[in-house]
Amino acid sequence: MLAGVAVVVAAVTPIVSRWLYNQPDQRLVDLEVYREGGLAVLRGASLYDFLTEPPQLLPFTYPPFAALLAVPFTLMSWRAAQWTWTVLIYAALAVAVWYAFRDLIRRTGRWAPLTTGALVAAAAWLDPARDQIRFGQVGMFLLAMCLADCCTRSPRWPRGLLVGLALAIKLVPGVFLVYFLITGRRDAFVNALATAVVATLGAFAVLPHDSAGYWFGALLQGGDRTGSVAGTTNQAINGIVARVIDQGPARTGAWLVLALVVAYAGFGLARRTTCAADALAGDRATGGMGTGRIGTDHCAAADPASGPGAYSLLLAGVTITGLLSVLLSPVGWIHHLVWMIPAIGALVGDGRDTRRCLSGLAFWIFFLFPLPWWGAHLSGTGHPPITRFWGSLERDSFGLAAIVAVVLLGTWLTNRVTRRTGREDPSQRQVEVGTLAT
Repeated sequence: MLAGVAVVVAAVTPIVSRWLYNQPDQRLVDLEVYREGGLAVLRGASLYDFLTEPPQLLPFTYPPFAALLAVPFTLMSWRAAQWTWTVLIYAALAVAVWYAFRDLIRRTGRWAPLTTGALVAAAAWLDPARDQIRFGQVGMFLLAMCLADCCTRSPRWPRGLLVGLALAIKLVPGVFLVYFLITGRRDAFVNALATAVVATLGAFAVLPHDSAGYWFGALLQGGDRTGSVAGTTNQAINGIVARVIDQGPARTGAWLVLALVVAYAGFGLARRTTCAADALAGDRATGGMGTGRIGTDHCAAADPASGPGAYSLLLAGVTITGLLSVLLSPVGWIHHLVWMIPAIGALVGDGRDTRRCLSGLAFWIFFLFPLPWWGAHLSGTGHPPITRFWGSLERDSFGLAAIVAVVLLGTWLTNRVTRRTGREDPSQRQVEVGTLAT
């Protein structure tokens, strides 16, 4: 345990030192937005009219419920709030890593704390994870909540509760409502929706004017408040399209068509992968293969946390949904792609399959570097046309890699796991009826 903690501390110290000791107007700027939102609640000021101090001038873009949760951070100094938020982000990262690499961590036995520490250290250096610290974002908390809600074997809370809270904090986890529906997890859907509605109505009761201003005003402004849609950091489909097509009906139409195609294919793959996980878990429970659950109208919604390969496929289905929340959103910033952590974990599994491990390693190396920003530099004027072309592709690289991950998890990984699991296990062969049974 001590060794695991030491590895994490050694790995994250350069990241924390860089951003917590950067220029005051360049460190944890999003935390400042949340904190100013909490101060606006305490002062009774309008939540959606203020801007943070220059040069950022950032507005509050979250539902009022999120501002209520930020109030405790107004009761401490700005420095204490920064350190507290940073520690909480890394605690959430540890939770996310546990769910992402559960099978691999368990396989290491008594060395599990050290394994966890090494994996947390590796995940902390991914570019989206570094940006979570740089901006003081909430994405790591949402990631941990959604993974815990969807992947815990026997949760002590009503399944869907954490997704509902995440949805009340930020709208993008709403894709999990679709996931619950298409995989037959209707109780989780009801719990998530009810939790989000109760939290939102509670915020309406406390902040009626701000709630009305958000749901009927600030929310409809979309990209005008969240930032430049065509900016490099927007790796959603909308951002990729915006960097190719000038603003206008053609851009909107292209985005809608591509988003619908990706949504249809992505949710289909999420359902296929999750149903395969349910089938494997059910087969383990019934003692055989081929129960036919994948062909039914809905997944069986069995406990997919057990059974050979079932957890990897469950994690893959949840991760595909999380990646869709980034790709389909009007703005999906680079730091939102912390969903690549469970994508890597689903590919690696328990570490026994070399090809799966190599694919996970490739994604990890790919997301270590700020490739979109390098591409933005190469795609600028002053470079030859061929360099600008490849620079433009590199500028969209994280979004394109997320699409590749969706396809890889939903097809190659699912086929590979089900094929391997479907093979006869020599250690589990049924005993043939012999002379003693006659």
